[in-house]
Amino acid sequence: MAAKRDYYEVLGVEKSADQDAIKKAYRKLAIKYHPDRNPGDKEAEEKFREATEAYEVLSDEKKRPIYDQYGFAGLDGAAGGGGAGYSHAFHDFSDLFGGAGGGFSDIFDSIFGGGFSGGSSSRSRRGPASGASLRYDLHIKFKDAVYGTEADISFKHNEVCSSCNGSGGAAGSSRKTCPTCNGMGQVRQGNGFFSIQQTCPKCGGHGTVIDKPCATCRGSGLVEKSKTVSLKIPAGVDDGKRLVLRGLGDAGENGGPAGDLVVVLHVDSHPLFEREGSDLYCAVPISIAQAALGCEISISALDGKKIAIKIPEGTSSGKLLRIKGEGVPLSGSGRKGDLYVKVIVKTPSRLSSKQKDLLKQYLELENPPKEAELINLSKLE
Repeated sequence: MAAKRDYYEVLGVEKSADQDAIKKAYRKLAIKYHPDRNPGDKEAEEKFREATEAYEVLSDEKKRPIYDQYGFAGLDGAAGGGGAGYSHAFHDFSDLFGGAGGGFSDIFDSIFGGGFSGGSSSRSRRGPASGASLRYDLHIKFKDAVYGTEADISFKHNEVCSSCNGSGGAAGSSRKTCPTCNGMGQVRQGNGFFSIQQTCPKCGGHGTVIDKPCATCRGSGLVEKSKTVSLKIPAGVDDGKRLVLRGLGDAGENGGPAGDLVVVLHVDSHPLFEREGSDLYCAVPISIAQAALGCEISISALDGKKIAIKIPEGTSSGKLLRIKGEGVPLSGSGRKGDLYVKVIVKTPSRLSSKQKDLLKQYLELENPPKEAELINLSKLE
């Protein structure tokens, strides 16, 4: 009898390998040498058995330290240790193949082309199923997002066929047990330890077939219809806000509930206003004289209302003036956020002769130093 190979050598990992590395190595070998993939290949079967035995020990937090210290001798007589059985490894198959990006069935789907299950369990036939939820992308104006609005939206969804009331059968038809799956809704392929289950191609998983399909829906029980609904958009919605209209998605199958219609709002930008939470922001230009002497101006708010603003004497460019209660309505409170007006002091690029003379007189009176001092940046507004 050939001597056993070191378990780490069998899996092709270092002795310092963590559980993820051990699991990954075994998964690769199990797929490569699995008996169902290599029917009649005794060498592949032995390699599969060898890899499973190694994994059974190295994945066990109690057996691995014993093996590391004493080798195979330390496992002699240990329950299930070092033997040819697959108990530990097979019990953990769902965990083994469930990690690192996909379930066990996903891996074996790529090999066998269908669903995968262990043992003799089977799926029941399809019962009531919820309809699919639908997405509707709606673009709205900035102003409508702030103050709220109503919009009519048109979309298509599946409704229960009125000709057959969703049964899928014509008048006088009946459902019969599917001859392909014998009413199970699933068909099984493969032999040995593993079996592969797939949705029955004949009945689509229902377990029954209709002898005379409905001419309107062609046996599906559903028809596509256009629908228009009025949607109320509340004040203060944000870009990306989702409004859910219950039961307006696709109709369910076999008496299942309808899905929802999910309306995703996309708010257009505004050329004059910006928003941050419940506050609005805008900018207004003033002259050097207005900034220096102070003044009172009026602006048009987002809703068109005229708002008077007092500019204090000595206002610098970039200063934010806060106007309370002229921002975005706060949901359910009756209050609003604030409006912030940024003052932009404009330096004239063209001056008349009189304006130049006046500014020269001011410059002489001001008499600023010719050697300017730097300003502490932290003190700038």
